Amino acid sequence: MVRIISAYGGLLLRAMGQTLLLALCGLFFACILGLIFGLLSVLKNRACNVIATIFVDVIRGVPMIVLAYFVYFGIPYLWNNILGFGGMNLSALQAGTICLSLNCGAYMAEIIRAGIQSVDKGQMEAARSLGLPYWKAMQKVVLPQAIRTMIPSIINQFIITLKDTSILSVIGFPELVNTAKNVVANTFMSFQTWTIVAIMYLIVITILSRTEKALERRLNRGRE
Repeated sequence: MVRIISAYGGLLLRAMGQTLLLALCGLFFACILGLIFGLLSVLKNRACNVIATIFVDVIRGVPMIVLAYFVYFGIPYLWNNILGFGGMNLSALQAGTICLSLNCGAYMAEIIRAGIQSVDKGQMEAARSLGLPYWKAMQKVVLPQAIRTMIPSIINQFIITLKDTSILSVIGFPELVNTAKNVVANTFMSFQTWTIVAIMYLIVITILSRTEKALERRLNRGRE
């Protein structure tokens, strides 16, 4: 194990950095998608509700690995060969970010929907009675209260997204699992390599889990 750390420790740390970068990019765009479809799902508009439901059900119903292949191979093929536009060539980072954003965005939409619905309806009614437009009331009154309940779930979703990055090794993105495969191919020391990778994931995820619990305790104290 010492030999692996001394020879490939820097490479594995850089790969963990790539993993965190991909997870953060995916979570950033997932929050945008989640906010859009989460708001659509709580509007009193049947068409908007249907659009949000279709997005969530379709994305959650497709396995992550299938979505990765579809985005990385399927979309460029559709654009270049079937539609005939040409010129599209997604990098592994771009495809990985799109894949994680879609997958995580579907779950974020449900988190945001549940967070908004957890706020008492009287809050919105009171804001509207004071003359605030719907979207201004949502922005100034409902969302600030909903975010308090959503933060622990968002951090938990980030942990899930971080672990999901390992699936993207199938499209060649140089994240931790893909890099570990190359180390094993060079050294044939699979037990030592995968033990180090497991420990690296465990350290990062433990830090995030502790952060989530600390935030949850702080938010709960704020409600008391």
